[in-house]
Amino acid sequence: MKLFNFATMQCTITRVVSRVLLYKRFGPLMETQRDAHFGAHRRMVVGLGNPGMDATRHSVGMAVLGALAARLELAHCWHVDKQVSGEVIVTTIQDIPVILLRPKLPMNINGVSVARAAVKYGVRAEDILLVHDELDKALGKTAFKNGGSASGHNGVRSCVDTLQSNVMLRLRVGIGRPEGKTLVERHVLGCFSRSEEPLVAAVLQRSVDLLLAWLAPTHRRSRAHQQGGDKPREPAEFPKPLH
Repeated sequence: MKLFNFATMQCTITRVVSRVLLYKRFGPLMETQRDAHFGAHRRMVVGLGNPGMDATRHSVGMAVLGALAARLELAHCWHVDKQVSGEVIVTTIQDIPVILLRPKLPMNINGVSVARAAVKYGVRAEDILLVHDELDKALGKTAFKNGGSASGHNGVRSCVDTLQSNVMLRLRVGIGRPEGKTLVERHVLGCFSRSEEPLVAAVLQRSVDLLLAWLAPTHRRSRAHQQGGDKPREPAEFPKPLH
């Protein structure tokens, strides 16, 4: 009972902190821009994780976004957007604006960053894809999930709370459960072992393929540009859709 009460209290405090961060610092912009851009179809891909802990299992979503940017030859285009508390790349794929986001807030409140970015860039909740780690899938396994509950993932829960919606598509990247007596927290906050690295590299590329199939369902070329008026880069080739 004490454990339940502590978990409930922790969840409540996290929600309050998220609401304060979201509305106190970003509220005016949300009110003025809430419907400003929704006429344009836009998509956003978010890599969930903890800033400064990029190599850990819990931040594998951020690693996938890094691999996606590298595939698009945009790895040098990440820039910190202080308004959304995150690293952002804005690109165009098949004439559709696409935002890549890596929140720079702790996992438990990174939904604040996602909600801020959704408002600033005019992205609807149904056009957001969250990439995150999944304990209940073995390392090397990936799967899409069409909205629904957070299934115990604090980062997803934060996004659901701040966006006030659970329709976001999720790409779940398996990290497996810990073996033996290793605590779950220690497992997810730990780095991949040397023996796991080849499998991690493979699953990152597989995840990128899945993301590109969602973003670019036909075999076409796109031009990408860095937010802020930089000149467009050369077109990037996309893979055929996955079935």
